[in-house]
Amino acid sequence: MAARMVTVDANEAVASVAHRSNEVIAIYPITPASPMGEHADEWSAAGRTNLWGAVPRVQQLQSEGGAAGTVHGALQAGSLATTFTASQGLLLMIPNLYKIAGELLPFCLHVAARTLATHALSIFGDHSDVMACRQTGFAMLCAGDVQEAQDFAAVAQATTLTSRVPFLHFFDGFRTSHEIAKIAALSDDDLRALYDEEAIAAHRARALTPDHPSIRGTAQNPDVFFQAREASNPFHDGVPAAVTASFERFAALTGRRYRLFDYVGHPQAERVLVLMGSGAETAHVAVERLVAAGEKVGVVKVRLYRPFDRDALLAALPPTTKAVAVLDRTKEPGAVGEPLFLDVVAALARARAEGVAHGATGAVVVGGRYGLSSKEFTPSMAKAALDALATPRPPHGFTLGIVDDVSFRSLPHDPAFDTEPDDVVRAVFYGLGSDGTVSSNKNTIKIIGGDTPNFAQGYFVYDSKKSGATTVSHLRFGPRPVRAPWLVRRASFVAVHDPKFLETTDVFEVAAPGATFLLNTPVPAADVFAGMPREAQEAVLAKRLKVYAIDGASVAEAAGLGRRISSVMQTCFFALSGVLPRDEAIEKIRKAAEKSYGRRGAAVVRANFAAIDAALAHLHPVPVPAEPTTDRRRRDPVAPDAPDFVRRVTAVLLAGQGDALPVSAFRPDGTWPTGTARYEKRAIGLDLPVWDEGLCIQCGKCAFVCPHAAIRSNAYPPAALAHAPAGFQSVAAKGGDLAGLAFTIQVAPDDCTGCGLCVAVCPAKDRSNPRHKALDMAPAEAHRDVARPAFDFFLGLPHLDPAALTVDVKGSQLREPLFEFSGACAGCGETPYLKLLSQLFGDRALIANATGCSSIYGGNLPTTPYTTNREGRGPAWSNSLFEDNAEFGLGMRLAVDVRAARARALLVEVAAQLSAEVPSALVEALLEAGSGEAWLDAQRKRVAELTALLARHPSPAATALAEAAPALVPRSVWIVGGDGWAYDIGYGGLDHVLASHEKVNVLVLDTEVYSNTGGQQSK
Repeated sequence: MAARMVTVDANEAVASVAHRSNEVIAIYPITPASPMGEHADEWSAAGRTNLWGAVPRVQQLQSEGGAAGTVHGALQAGSLATTFTASQGLLLMIPNLYKIAGELLPFCLHVAARTLATHALSIFGDHSDVMACRQTGFAMLCAGDVQEAQDFAAVAQATTLTSRVPFLHFFDGFRTSHEIAKIAALSDDDLRALYDEEAIAAHRARALTPDHPSIRGTAQNPDVFFQAREASNPFHDGVPAAVTASFERFAALTGRRYRLFDYVGHPQAERVLVLMGSGAETAHVAVERLVAAGEKVGVVKVRLYRPFDRDALLAALPPTTKAVAVLDRTKEPGAVGEPLFLDVVAALARARAEGVAHGATGAVVVGGRYGLSSKEFTPSMAKAALDALATPRPPHGFTLGIVDDVSFRSLPHDPAFDTEPDDVVRAVFYGLGSDGTVSSNKNTIKIIGGDTPNFAQGYFVYDSKKSGATTVSHLRFGPRPVRAPWLVRRASFVAVHDPKFLETTDVFEVAAPGATFLLNTPVPAADVFAGMPREAQEAVLAKRLKVYAIDGASVAEAAGLGRRISSVMQTCFFALSGVLPRDEAIEKIRKAAEKSYGRRGAAVVRANFAAIDAALAHLHPVPVPAEPTTDRRRRDPVAPDAPDFVRRVTAVLLAGQGDALPVSAFRPDGTWPTGTARYEKRAIGLDLPVWDEGLCIQCGKCAFVCPHAAIRSNAYPPAALAHAPAGFQSVAAKGGDLAGLAFTIQVAPDDCTGCGLCVAVCPAKDRSNPRHKALDMAPAEAHRDVARPAFDFFLGLPHLDPAALTVDVKGSQLREPLFEFSGACAGCGETPYLKLLSQLFGDRALIANATGCSSIYGGNLPTTPYTTNREGRGPAWSNSLFEDNAEFGLGMRLAVDVRAARARALLVEVAAQLSAEVPSALVEALLEAGSGEAWLDAQRKRVAELTALLARHPSPAATALAEAAPALVPRSVWIVGGDGWAYDIGYGGLDHVLASHEKVNVLVLDTEVYSNTGGQQSK
């Protein structure tokens, strides 16, 4: 019977196998592996059973280490158990992985392989996490695409049962884990036939039990540990044969055949690549094209990485091989080569030393790196590595896909090298996070992949940020399985769901000649071309694009969907692309909408139906003249007066051209400047708050709740209004302490997200029209041109001395925020707390941040929201990990205290030496404790006076004091955590910190936190 075809991503495919194959599933969420645990949890909650008719027990733990410990215990007690993880989460499991492997417990761990945090956090994919586990004793099986991820999940589970060696099954995070593809599903019968019931029974029989008690995990001495460690060798030696046997059984069941090392290419290849994961599929496509052109090249795909089978590698390599390039998706600083390279070199050297008769044992072997943090790896890059092998002395330690102008190790490649067949429909969609673009495209893939003979692939490029960030959806459809794990570069259809992208991004770069271009815009179709910047007009003409426009927001609003345009745009795609007949497509879109939105109620479904039915009546072709009609250029990513670094680096990132930045653009330690978010100017708010100064009671609540510091208040001398731009609003300040001052509420028009919180909280209403408040939301485009110069002018107004301001809602919002324009979601409930703290204490703060939402909106490139005041002071922020956050902050506090104590001791010492030059009154004042804004300002001035005096009388002690003197000004250390952080601090980290130190400020941006008294308290 033919296999059932399903359209899923790898996470869902793997979770399906794991859920059906286990009894205990311990989970802890970590991107990009979280969906596997979420699927398992959802299925168990719905009562879905495993192969043996039981509902798997899914248990969420407090950490990845806790999940691994739970699995370890479940295995010892005789259950079939699994978990899912990635990145630092996997590293936190390593101690238990050693134990599980040492005790020969059958277990398959599924990993969406992800970058480890080093100089920076990255949520994207490479092999640095799994490579840190290669010494644990786990077998390691690597899948290269969605089909393989499902298949290898089953093979790994089958083999761990028969071999007793635990397996780490991994696939590339995001590139494979989140890729949607049409695959042949494994049925329950397939899995039952693959798994050895006798091996399962044997595992259960080995369980710890008081009926036949034994002791495991003993403490051993030097007399026996070494021997006992070697006793497991036969089990590990037998793994390759066991995997091969599972592969053979799998092939008999499904017809899909895999080997430990699969070779693709010319049978007499002279140049061969060796790699694993999704990159191997890219190399496969490149090799096929080069072989068709007459080149003798090939690629070896590594399936079983541990144990590394030398004989299987030699069997895969053609005897004619003269040069090998081993490509690793990780970096091991200081090593002579990366892990896979070292294994290949060792295998060939061993074979050569043992006299094995194989031509490849004399091959030149070099290594290179590619694809770190999901960096694009294309067929042209694979070709570049093969071309390098043809040179007289192939380079070693090269990199692919970057420009290395520091150590000069990068290989150039030809982007024009194209391998995709013409019968594949390729489409690219530009959208904003949370606008529905990605969801509708996922539905499109499932419609085409599920309801037609076509194969489908979908890959979605997200910013780390969430709502309001750019999303780019890459879709492919064709008559055969789509093997293209790289981004679309020649699209036959391009859609832009927000017209502002035309002003900031080269959206036509990916368009193939003659492609169809669809724009969502409120501008009438007849005026669309004239409204494009010149670069866009030139691209439309040069590529002979067919242009269509629709005011999707109006259609959606008329249908009752607000401004969610996804159903409208999806309908237009089907109508224009021709992937399906129009009427059939619309019917399938309606069914997909009913499935997607049915849980939200019949009214939502009807609104989507109305939008779908009305869409095509509002879709219009755009007349395209023969020549460009404007000289207006695309808006620069940042203002010309931006700092040098912002113009050289940040602007390139904002323009979406970060791949072009060379190595020399970056600080080697990962340090970045603060205060760059002010240059981003996303302009994503569809509506802006408009201030009625006559109604305003000047309470400050609007600025207080704003998540992005995009609406602000200030009181200042009226004389400062002398050069105010036209339309700048001002009114006399209210309150006795502000008498004689002017007052303004000002919105940042390109930084406001349009969330409406300021309007919701505003208490000032017009008595004659209660629907009108001192702040009302209004269409952004009608107000931006006036608000832009007004905001620029507002930023230059003087601020009142913080020491003179009361510490209440109104007074706090007259202070300058040192956290602004973050990438947090519109309406975020966390960031107003950070903004308020920055206004009160930000000029003296060190922040220990926990990985999570607070690291993405607080320290995610290209721009950072923590900024400085006019004296150049502001929060200094650092992110370590997730689960050591409390201790990280404690370390900062201890260092601050130690440095302050050293500064005081040096001050006493130097004052005694230079008593004539350093006044005793200054020394006494510097040593006297104090608090408050006025005292802090005075202390800073005293430190400056001391430093100037010391500069006149240099000595070793004086120089040391000058360096230490800034520590005499107190510092505030914040422990900031969000996005699930309460699990960690409740587990002991924060308890320990609070019990051991009183000078730590804790900001928990989460639903709950456990106090150090043991009770639970709310945010």
